[in-house]
Amino acid sequence: MNTTEIKGNWNEQKGKLKQKFAVLTDNDLLLVEGKNEELMGRLQAKLGKTKEEIHKIISEL
Repeated sequence: MNTTEIKGNWNEQKGKLKQKFAVLTDNDLLLVEGKNEELMGRLQAKLGKTKEEIHKIISEL
């Protein structure tokens, strides 16, 4: 998978997350290369879920 496909896929996932959890903003879902852990921490804090729960939510989108 190339960078364009990953970014496109993330944009789709991001839209689905925002639909499912209205509390999330674009800033919450800002994915910067190398900042995956920061994103996961932000999602955990905002949604009150564990890392495993966040991974499951994203994989089910």
